Amino acid sequence: QAQVQESGGGSVQAGGSLTLSCTAPGFTSDSCVMNWYRQAAGKQREWVSSISADGSTSYADSVKGRFTISEDKAKATVYLQMNSLESADTAMYSCQGSGWWMCPVKYRGQGTQVTVSS
Repeated sequence: QAQVQESGGGSVQAGGSLTLSCTAPGFTSDSCVMNWYRQAAGKQREWVSSISADGSTSYADSVKGRFTISEDKAKATVYLQMNSLESADTAMYSCQGSGWWMCPVKYRGQGTQVTVSS
């Protein structure tokens, strides 16, 4: 399993911004889609955003227009820029690969906590 490390979480007031990072060595050569998920306390895990090997992106309706996913292939890192944060965005954010069977097995991080206070 690859060493996947998320960082960038923290506490912020509503309306603020945070940028999360997910470093996952090898995901570009494996052509995995990289996804951000979040799970709030007592709720099911929710898909947030994806970036494909060709750079195409997609977002959940709840974050569209506020969050931006990007990648730096040279650094094997995927970013999630989060703007206009709301209390509903409070959750544990994690990244995970998808696309073929090995991706979610090899690329799955422990998560980073984001707390938004109103």
